[in-house]
Amino acid sequence: MALISRVTLRNYKSIASCRVELRTLTFLVGPNGSGKSNFLDGLRFVSEALQTSLDHALRDRGTIKEVRRRSGGHPNHFAIRIDLTLEGGGVGHYSFRVGAKPAGGFEVQNEECKIALVGNALREARFHVQAGRVIESSAPVMPPAVPDRLFLVAAAGLPEFRPVYDALSRMTFYNLNPREIAAMQKPDAGELLAREGWNSASVFAKLPESTRNEIAGYLAKIVPGVSGVDAKVLGAQETLEFRQGVKGQEHPWRFLAASMSDGTLRAFGVLLALFQGVGRNGKAPPLVGLEEPEVALHPAAAGVLLGALRTASRVSQVVVTSHSPDLLDDPNIPDESILAVENRDGITIIGPVDEAGRSVLRDRPFTVGELLRQAQLAPAPESFEEVDERQLKLFEFGR
Repeated sequence: MALISRVTLRNYKSIASCRVELRTLTFLVGPNGSGKSNFLDGLRFVSEALQTSLDHALRDRGTIKEVRRRSGGHPNHFAIRIDLTLEGGGVGHYSFRVGAKPAGGFEVQNEECKIALVGNALREARFHVQAGRVIESSAPVMPPAVPDRLFLVAAAGLPEFRPVYDALSRMTFYNLNPREIAAMQKPDAGELLAREGWNSASVFAKLPESTRNEIAGYLAKIVPGVSGVDAKVLGAQETLEFRQGVKGQEHPWRFLAASMSDGTLRAFGVLLALFQGVGRNGKAPPLVGLEEPEVALHPAAAGVLLGALRTASRVSQVVVTSHSPDLLDDPNIPDESILAVENRDGITIIGPVDEAGRSVLRDRPFTVGELLRQAQLAPAPESFEEVDERQLKLFEFGR
């Protein structure tokens, strides 16, 4: 599977600067309001800007004024870099900087992609675009560039850049809404679960039976009494039907999604988001981002959820925001999988756990959850230093 190894953000919402490593399963851990969701939104911004357009991704968040960081220094741009390994073995990066213009306008000031391709012979694919002009490229003929769109969308027409586009545009992010899962749903292609879960019945129906059973098995452990789930067609619409044991009844009763609790529906949605790519012939999303999947779950179910996260991370890279000590109460969670998040004076600080925390976790007298309960989970000191774009190494061409 494609794997994002590093994410660099500059002036994105509350994040002044960060450069962090991601694992196959990564937890962003910190209190409410610290900015965990802003980091995840930076990745989601890349995906949406490639799937739709840069203009749509900005308008979905307000305007560029709502995306670039607000501070006394009045930064007029934001920048993102993603380092990744492609499914075929190629490695490289993709980065861009978007600047503000008068009257709410914007332009892509700088954009580049550089990938070392693996095949019969190692070769490099690259492009560098500035303000709508292709400055450098590995291909003799490149599509035209425009200043208000990401060039990677056009470059994806070339086979060497298509894997980068696919890896980044197919990242998925979830803030699941039980009401959307409970409602009657219009039939959908069912390729990827929607952010709030409105096409969950179609996605579930498309899964192999073994995957549906695996989801049902995890759900039964999280919600005792639930013994199965089916996708059900009612006229021109679809919904989910849950089988649940009822005291005094020999066989489980069947309940439509609208009759199930929010906690049950949210748990089902989280599991579906995690396992939607299992057994689907390479159609798994490269990355699944989940915001606080433990919400509305009983603390006793945290261990089951953690097991599901670990299992799913074998197929898709998983990034989770959390402030739940119960979810992180496992001594086998490595410190490398934790990114500690703080907010100081309105600025989000993200980084690996500091040396004191790493030492405690490696010696195993405490778990991540126990450090979180004691407010002893902090980013490493170097994470607090704001650095400029050159130090962050956002771009490599033309330096």
